Amino acid sequence: MNRSVIVSFLIVAAVPTLLLCAEPSAFGAGDLSSPEPYGLTSNEKVILETKDKLKKVAQKSNSQASQLDSLRERIDGLQSIVESISRNTHNNKINLNKLKEEEDLGFSNATEYQTRLSGSIEQKGQKIEELKANILELSKLLDEINTQYVTKDEYNTLVKSVNDFKDLVAKELKSGKKVKSSASKKSSAELYNLAKKNYDKKYYTKAIQNYEELIKRKYKPAYAHYMIGEMNYKRKNYANAISYFKKSSLLYSKASYMPTLMLHTAISMDKTGDNAHAKSFYKAIIAKYPNSKEASEAKRRLK
Repeated sequence: MNRSVIVSFLIVAAVPTLLLCAEPSAFGAGDLSSPEPYGLTSNEKVILETKDKLKKVAQKSNSQASQLDSLRERIDGLQSIVESISRNTHNNKINLNKLKEEEDLGFSNATEYQTRLSGSIEQKGQKIEELKANILELSKLLDEINTQYVTKDEYNTLVKSVNDFKDLVAKELKSGKKVKSSASKKSSAELYNLAKKNYDKKYYTKAIQNYEELIKRKYKPAYAHYMIGEMNYKRKNYANAISYFKKSSLLYSKASYMPTLMLHTAISMDKTGDNAHAKSFYKAIIAKYPNSKEASEAKRRLK
């Protein structure tokens, strides 16, 4: 077997493996733990934004606390220096007064030392004024940070509010929209047919309610997720569409509607700005379903 044949065989053998790797990465939509999450629903976006804000608040709080500690230490240090200089100055003034008394009494050697002592007192007086000015500036900065400082209690209150919001969103997502009582009385097969009729008539709100009830009953859940994804896609709710397409694919990846699901997923990614994943998905469609109309559309969009 010549070398070119071996290389061709290896490429063909590797295609299924590459597809298996490509699809899960593209279907990573809605993963809030990802470093770069994409394909998020409106609720997931709010949760992610709030999570980022909390992180920034925590970082700012820690930074401010560190600054406060540093400023307090500097002010304490400066005050200690001022007190020390003040004591020395006070002692020098006492000595100066003694020298003046000695000079009045006629001691000639007191004059030179008196001059040096006066100069030292003047220098230390200037130093004290400089230090006082520095302390005043630091105190102003300390007051400014204190007004903006987020205390631990305030931060915990903010975290609690966010957690309450997340719980509320989770309950809403779990409960879903209520299905009319007449639909709940129908058998799963009857409800399945009703959902299809509502979809064909473009009664998407009713159809979504029907398919959500079918998901709760675990009756053809992969197809129900796909259909809800399709209706979100038609309504241009692309992030929601990606989320439902992902769930459908995870439940049953060999469904007959997979080419359409993958194409609409790729287009939805394009619409949400996730061009890199969309491109990899288009390529996966072409490789996996080369003779399909979806592959032709994928080629057109890649161009």
